[in-house]
Amino acid sequence: MKSSNRAKREILIRLRKAGAQAQAAKATTYSQWQSDSEPERIERFQTALTANHAEVIKMNCDDIQTSLEKVYQSHDIKRLTVGSNGEFYHSIMQASQKLHIRQFDKEIEYWKSELFSEIDAGVTHSLAGIADTGTIVLWPSISEPRTLSLIPPIHIVLIRQSTITSNFTQLMRSQQWHRKMPTNAVLISGPSKTADIQQTLAYGAHGPSKLIVLLIEDR
Repeated sequence: MKSSNRAKREILIRLRKAGAQAQAAKATTYSQWQSDSEPERIERFQTALTANHAEVIKMNCDDIQTSLEKVYQSHDIKRLTVGSNGEFYHSIMQASQKLHIRQFDKEIEYWKSELFSEIDAGVTHSLAGIADTGTIVLWPSISEPRTLSLIPPIHIVLIRQSTITSNFTQLMRSQQWHRKMPTNAVLISGPSKTADIQQTLAYGAHGPSKLIVLLIEDR
């Protein structure tokens, strides 16, 4: 023990004698991977998501209800879970009138079995999108917990085109995350997938097997 303490003291003495000075942090610049015109940014976002086996549907705000109804029909969705609030909440509820809707308004312990075994899809809003990686950014809250996007076999997410940035750094700067950091941010770039030792790719092993993105034109 004495030998160990002596060695530590000698190391500290050498470090102090070295006179190392802390350097000021250097400003870091991040270059965009590609040009940043809005049409190209939207195209990159859609192309990357599609390449990762997500389904992307473009529409305007007036078509949300109709588009959701078509998604429910084409994917045979009968039982849906939704949050209790959100920008497009009214359109979601209007489109889902013919479905069995389970709002996420109780602790999961009270309906865990139903959520895991009976619900067909979950619907969420999004905070933003990242074009260069084809990523959906969710900011879970009490009204829309992250479980909505993680448990049901189909995840349907609504995102405005105007929220899509070129890269993650640009997103944090534009939304000033340093002033209001999220307690939990979820980044999604496609349906859940995994591969075994034989490199056989499987979808839905650890989350939704399908990701459907409603890309809303809002400019």
